[in-house]
Amino acid sequence: MKLLHVLTLSTAAALMAGVVQAEDVVTVYSADGLHDGTPNWYQTEFDAFTKATGIKVQYVEAGSGVVVERVAKEQSNPQADVLVTLPPFIQKADGAGLLDAYTPAGADMIPADLKDANGKYEALVNNYLSFIYDSAALKSAPKSFDDLLGADFKGKIQYSTPGQAGDGTAVMIDVMHAYGSSDAAFDYFKKLQANNVGPSSSTGKLTALVNKGELHVANGDLQMNMSQMADNPNIKVFFPAGPDGTSSTMTLPYYIGLVHGAPHSENGKKLIDFLLSKDAQTTVTSIAIGLPVRTDVSPADANGKMLMEAVKGVTVWTPDWAQVLKDLDANVAKWHAATNS
Repeated sequence: MKLLHVLTLSTAAALMAGVVQAEDVVTVYSADGLHDGTPNWYQTEFDAFTKATGIKVQYVEAGSGVVVERVAKEQSNPQADVLVTLPPFIQKADGAGLLDAYTPAGADMIPADLKDANGKYEALVNNYLSFIYDSAALKSAPKSFDDLLGADFKGKIQYSTPGQAGDGTAVMIDVMHAYGSSDAAFDYFKKLQANNVGPSSSTGKLTALVNKGELHVANGDLQMNMSQMADNPNIKVFFPAGPDGTSSTMTLPYYIGLVHGAPHSENGKKLIDFLLSKDAQTTVTSIAIGLPVRTDVSPADANGKMLMEAVKGVTVWTPDWAQVLKDLDANVAKWHAATNS
């Protein structure tokens, strides 16, 4: 019997009345990605956690920005115990006082650049920004961002919305990096809008549209896209080049933190410990097709090799997330102005 209940935020409210009363429950609000695929990492580890502790996991999924907004709206009556989201939204949650400090067991095995100095959050799964294309419709991947401006892509491109989805926000940041300035980046987005289908608060749902041929190109992240390939055989990953011809991608880890005022704080701590344990991290590559965050876990399986092959020859860079967060609202506003959306 499955003990994990997958919900969207629109259905979460009905659940919560029962959750607050139960002592054997932990509620997770998470960005999408780690529940993709069959089997998937969340389902596997949540079931193992329930078997080991008797604590049932209630799981609520939405875009990175959306889950943080939900936690913020519930500050006077918190419903979530654990938050998993992408940067810069985990930093935004911390800045808004939505997280409590907690040092998980084994935190000393996580590098300093993958955890908050004040103990508010740690990386859960390492990841990179990626793009996908429909290999049944296109003979090869588009080589550059500029290629996506071609008339053949009209109505065939969609990327998730910056400011709402973590992956969509990453697209905005990566294009700014590739084009060297925000002005050049937003000029690019203005041109791309002629081919863009429209906004999407979640990235994960775009994959099926690419697989079916309704879209030819969409954004994603490497872990999510690789885990979706078994169910979506037409999608392939690519990394478009900027104007200088360099193909690059940015680091984009999933981060985990304990929600401030969590109704089941101790259960939340136990779940965080469990997901960051050596045993759970050992399965990140084999099941989630992601990369573990612990230094004492080194993936050597076929999936690990596949991930390394996917980014071979691609320049990997890491944003200054503090600066990204500082500029986020202004840049999202500029994106909306450029795209009239």
